[in-house]
Amino acid sequence: MAVIRVGLVGLGEVAQSIHLPVLSDQRDRWLISGVYDVSPSLVALCTSEYPTAKAFETAEALIDSPDIDAVFILSSDETHSRFVRAAVQANKHVLLEKPACLTVREIDELLALTPNYAKTIFVGYMRRYAPAYLAAMEELPDFADITHVRIFDLISEGRHFLKKSQNVLYPTDIDPVLLARGAEERDTLIREVVGADAPADLVRAYRGLTALSSHHISAMRGLLGEPARVLAAHRTNGGANTSVTFDYGHFAACYDAVVDDLGLFDAMIEVRSNTKRVRIIYDTPYIRSLPTRLEVTEAGAAGPVTRTHGPLYGDAFSNELETFHRHITDGTKPLTDLADSRRDLALMAEIIEQMKKTGGH
Repeated sequence: MAVIRVGLVGLGEVAQSIHLPVLSDQRDRWLISGVYDVSPSLVALCTSEYPTAKAFETAEALIDSPDIDAVFILSSDETHSRFVRAAVQANKHVLLEKPACLTVREIDELLALTPNYAKTIFVGYMRRYAPAYLAAMEELPDFADITHVRIFDLISEGRHFLKKSQNVLYPTDIDPVLLARGAEERDTLIREVVGADAPADLVRAYRGLTALSSHHISAMRGLLGEPARVLAAHRTNGGANTSVTFDYGHFAACYDAVVDDLGLFDAMIEVRSNTKRVRIIYDTPYIRSLPTRLEVTEAGAAGPVTRTHGPLYGDAFSNELETFHRHITDGTKPLTDLADSRRDLALMAEIIEQMKKTGGH
């Protein structure tokens, strides 16, 4: 099996808790060859824990290095477009953490740059690679028979789980000028979508869509295809909570996202027909190999009969990286590529427009 030399740009929470351990586990597929971060303490930590990793002075130096085959772009959202562009110019494979970008414009510029790109660009929507999600593909009712879809993201942020289970380093040595510049760039990109004078809760709602909600919007599309339109969209709790109804013609898909500090994770996709319910149940991805489950309930002569697949302990991130490696070695096209991510961002922009029309509350 070909061993791909990996360079990681960005060594924050997800890199430390997920990507670096999975790459290390899959040592027959990957070699951690280089790392870069704006935090010197993060670079020092990762090079001490992964001795094959060389520290690079800049992201561009890592991307341009002949010792790197694939670049993992795990940095702040506002940097994604710039680093993908550099990786394409360097002719590297790319794993790009979601969201691919913050605006459709950025995606369109990257798509214009890569119409015949021979290397793999893979966007990391790991929920589409979870075992229960993959198993659900074989259990869904026929599309014409679907009557309703419910999607829940009732969760707390990753830090609630990581601080109880892992020793993640949150650095304090990043140059404040860099932090301020990144925040300004991020705000500028977000306001391309929400508007220059958008209220704070609408800005927060869009940040939530591109972060937490992007996983389930992508997963919904992977299961059901493209909705005809966004019927309704609302935001509450200062923009932390969103409710969206997608129009699929003969049925609606209703999505709810609630972010709180309770420290619970409750994520689910449910697809129903008149006689069948298929439910995908997720636990927090921040603790590796927590199980997903698939429940299939069908009408029976004596009442409903439920079959449970799982608990399924296969790790979605591990499946994702195995799939990325296969695309690299086979030269095949990922399902979660830039063009696919463009459709997610276009839906998010439509959600924001619906919120503007109705006041969003």
